[in-house]
Amino acid sequence: MRSAEKVEMVIANIERVVVGKRQEVELSLVALLAGGHVLLEDVPGVGKTMMVKAIAKSLGANFKRIQFTPDLLPSDVTGVSIYNQKTQEFEFKQGPIMSNIVLADEINRTSPKTQSALLEALEEGNVTIDGETHQLQQPFFVMATQNPIEYAGTFPLPEAQLDRFLLKIKLGYPTLQDELEVLNRLENQHPIDQLESVIDTTELLTLREQVAAIFVDQDIKNYLVQIIHQTRGNDLIELGVSPRGSIALMKAAKALALLNGREYVLPDDIKRLAVPVLAHRMTLSTQARMSNLSAREIIQQILSRVEVPVSRRRVTST
Repeated sequence: MRSAEKVEMVIANIERVVVGKRQEVELSLVALLAGGHVLLEDVPGVGKTMMVKAIAKSLGANFKRIQFTPDLLPSDVTGVSIYNQKTQEFEFKQGPIMSNIVLADEINRTSPKTQSALLEALEEGNVTIDGETHQLQQPFFVMATQNPIEYAGTFPLPEAQLDRFLLKIKLGYPTLQDELEVLNRLENQHPIDQLESVIDTTELLTLREQVAAIFVDQDIKNYLVQIIHQTRGNDLIELGVSPRGSIALMKAAKALALLNGREYVLPDDIKRLAVPVLAHRMTLSTQARMSNLSAREIIQQILSRVEVPVSRRRVTST
């Protein structure tokens, strides 16, 4: 079975639970295939938690949920060393971060100190406790949900934390027809209870290896870097996108190419992913805020200015 067909099976399985959100499901899988993580921001009740559960079940992966609250401690996330009186040795008790798929629910409701406990895990795939480094299971994927920061009782994520998420997406309210479909599916029982895995974690790791092998033409890389540099020294942007953002956009574009059954990246892949990958990495200037411009609008302006290259597929001589 082709890689794109396997990914399509996963998407179709998730859509049995998440109705009318094809684009958001695809973006979540782009992050998963690229080895990144997702920040899912929206108001309560639109299906953020169900999205993560459906992904975990579709992969047959170990799943843990961390409910972030103001009194949550870093050790509640990463784990803790406890002294065993019988053996007279310290034993490490794993925290919920030690899983394949982790739902960091309402991450902006906990303190910055606890939020920072995720930094090492998101970037390096390990956690350090009492001076000892513990490797996390692979694949490792975090989908963090948050309510919009203007709601009471929240702690906005700092720039360093936001930069660790490959992309940020929003689900939004369903259409009238989609909401009717949700009611029909939930009338007797929740479809998440009937969901079964369609691929396993070993197959997912193989797909990640295939993503890494996707070809990116030098002209595409140049196009990508030009977009990134347009976010720096821009009067509308106080803090532009870092080199980590450049790498993230290339990885995501390669994953999207595989999802679409291609062995190479197109400029359209870059354009489609520019907003979800870059918008949360930028800090807008006072001028932009006074003009009521959003990060999305500024990125779209940049895309309209940067010349799109004519992509070339790699030709292998025989």
